[in-house]
This record gives sequence, C-alpha cells and structure tokens, in this order.
Amino acid sequence: MFEYYTALMGLVATVWITCGVYIAGRFYPNYDHFNQFCSELGAAGSPTQKLSPWLNNYPLSVMFVIFGWHVTQLPEASIAFYITGVLIVFHGIGTWFAGYFPMDKDPYTPTPSRHCLIHSTAGSVVMLTLLLAPVFVAISPDSELVTPWFRVFSILIVLISMFFTAKLVNAFQIKRGAGLYQRLSYWTQLIWLSVFSLVLM
Repeated sequence: MFEYYTALMGLVATVWITCGVYIAGRFYPNYDHFNQFCSELGAAGSPTQKLSPWLNNYPLSVMFVIFGWHVTQLPEASIAFYITGVLIVFHGIGTWFAGYFPMDKDPYTPTPSRHCLIHSTAGSVVMLTLLLAPVFVAISPDSELVTPWFRVFSILIVLISMFFTAKLVNAFQIKRGAGLYQRLSYWTQLIWLSVFSLVLM
C-alpha cells in the first residue's frame, strides 16, 4: 500500500500544481497567466509572495522527492531508471529552492538580485531535470517497467517540451506570451510525470 501511494505522487503533484497556480493567481490582482511567469506569484513584493511557496513549492518539493525516491527503489530498476529517480529528486529540491528564494518582481530587470539569481538557477534545474528524465527512461534496458509505447511517448514529450521552450525564449525577448509558453513547456513535462506515475502504479 505504501508503494502505491509513493508511486501516485507524480500524478498528485501535477494536479496539485495546476490547482495551486490557479488559486494563487486568484489572490494576485490582475495576474495574467498568458504573459506572467508562474514564479511571479512568489516574486519579491508580489501580493502572493508568502502564499505561493507554501501553496505550491514546498508541498510539491516533498511530492517530487517522494516520487523520485520511489523510482530509485524499484526492484527491477536499471541504472537508467535509478538516474531518472535521482533527477526527479533533484527536481523536487530545485522546486524548494525556487520557492525559498523569490525572483524579482520585474522578470526583465537588467540587474537581478542575488535571490533572483539563485531562483533562476533553481528554475533551470527544475526544467532540465524533467527534460532529461524521460530520455533516461527511453534508453533504459528492456523490462516490464518500460513498454515500447512509453519509450516513444517519452521521446515525444522531450521534443514537444523543447519546442515550447524555444517558443518561450522568443516570447521572453518580445515580452509577450512568456507565461503561456512556460506553462506549455513545463506542463508537457508534468504530463509525462503523471503518465509515468500511472505506469508504475
């Protein structure tokens, strides 16, 4: 039963963050999901600076770490699976740091604060870990844990997330649509995490 609930954490985390970002946005007057980053909900000086980390980052970090630990403990897991689990654990740790160290209220400031630089580094870890995790699953040795369709699905997720990330870079430069493409890029990865969670249950 314990293994069932730890395997479920990947799916629960996706549902949690979806609801959490929406709820936090409701407490941020005129918050724009299309143009504003999710991290702006917890930015220094924002109306939801204290709410957002406690609603999103801190509980999510625990869920990610538990799920990643679960993956590393699978009895039939290969080294590739173990690395996948470690990456998900680091994803959780990065999520915690991104919440504890807020970004600047203006994401386009030319001189970011030290807290913002730490936040940005943690954010990069968050994005990169869930971009690499599906790759390691896709190249893992044959086992009952990984079916051919899930390997193909994992690679497709990586390609789609990279596409949206490229769109995010462009949106950031023109200062329009960055929030949308950040969500599309990250939620694509979270869809993979949810399906992976269901596969392991």
